[in-house]
Amino acid sequence: MSEPNDARVIDVLIAEDNRLQAKILEDRLVRAGYRVRVGRDGVEALQLARDQRPDIIVSDIEMPHMTGHELCRAIKSDATLSTVPLILLSTLSEPQDIIRGLDCGADNYVTKPYRPEYLVSRMESLLQTPLGQPDEERLELEVTLAGTVYKVRSGRQQVLNLLVSTFENAVEKNFELLRYNEELTIAKEQLAKWNKRLETLNGRMTRDLEAAAKIQQSLLPQSLPTTPLAAFAWKYLPCDELAGDFLNCFMLDDEHVAMFVVDVSGHGVPSSLLAVAVGRVLAPDAGSSSLLVRGPADSPVITPPADVLAELNRRYPMEGQGNLYFTMVYAILNLRTLELNYASAGHEPMVHIPFGKPPRMLPAEGFAIGWMEGVEYTEVTVQLATGDRLYLYSDGIPEALDADLEEFDDPRMLALMNKCASEPIESTVDTICDEILKWCRINGPKDDISIIAVELKKTD
Repeated sequence: MSEPNDARVIDVLIAEDNRLQAKILEDRLVRAGYRVRVGRDGVEALQLARDQRPDIIVSDIEMPHMTGHELCRAIKSDATLSTVPLILLSTLSEPQDIIRGLDCGADNYVTKPYRPEYLVSRMESLLQTPLGQPDEERLELEVTLAGTVYKVRSGRQQVLNLLVSTFENAVEKNFELLRYNEELTIAKEQLAKWNKRLETLNGRMTRDLEAAAKIQQSLLPQSLPTTPLAAFAWKYLPCDELAGDFLNCFMLDDEHVAMFVVDVSGHGVPSSLLAVAVGRVLAPDAGSSSLLVRGPADSPVITPPADVLAELNRRYPMEGQGNLYFTMVYAILNLRTLELNYASAGHEPMVHIPFGKPPRMLPAEGFAIGWMEGVEYTEVTVQLATGDRLYLYSDGIPEALDADLEEFDDPRMLALMNKCASEPIESTVDTICDEILKWCRINGPKDDISIIAVELKKTD
């Protein structure tokens, strides 16, 4: 593209109400060596033209206060400005629009979107072909379009310029269509390759997800503590192939049972990986690397629940886990004293059902793991009794939605758990999960469901 060859800097007046488009065009013209002024509408542009006669005007058509056609008519009717070349820019492309351009005296017509190089070439062409004087003989044309007769009176050079620009616009748009068609053909071929590749990847991903789900399932409790003092049961229903929930229940030593439920934010692979990682860290084996039990196997030292949550919070900050966090409740039951010690990290409160009494929700406070550094977690101690029941669960139970998007909620959950109090503890978790599935049977569960149930057996 050639630069303006006049030694004098060419003064260009832009009339454009869209600030972004005006700025883009102004920057492009300044880089091409022009001096540029901008009017934010037709009225402002007309005043700028009268203040200082421009060498050429580029005007949008659709503007408030004064349209491009009205601006053009005002310019061409002003004796001092009538020979200033004027290019109209518009998204309109009907023949009537071109006739209106002729009627108001426009010298060139460029449709949007346009390439800046093309517009500059139109400007240079007009600058190299000066218009005639204001008193030049004007042609009166009668044009019929779609049954409507238009009478146009314009100078010979303006008619020629506008008709040539209309032809060039058509050629330019045709080149664009050809180019887009070529790009579309290439894209279609590429899309076919990608689809084939995607089918292969989908098959591989399906197999990988199935394998990952099996690994995740293998990390769940394979056996439960066996003791004449208590009975345990659990249920785990992921809503997708991979779950963000995790649970476990195991003996820490001869008289202490550890139980926890973890609920990672989100769903899918990242959440499930974090859930599995946390589950592996919470292994019961004693040793220097164990988080729950430290020291030799013959004299282990059990880590208090609050300390366990604090250490997890230190190890798993959100920033290092893709902005994922997790809630959890971790409890230790002393089978000899029936004392329950627990701490919660933003998790659902445990449900305690004293024998022969209504259920109650145990206090649960504390920030979710990963939210902030240096959190101190509160440890709570509750004295249980024989015949009592205890439930640890994820929010997939109380927040389950029915067809009307109504939550199952805490009162329904407590009523259901109380209703199951006479059932064996092993069947209780099945009954609870079955009721949740019935509640959201149309759409299915939208969150993972995890539950651990404990019954302290009565002795004869």
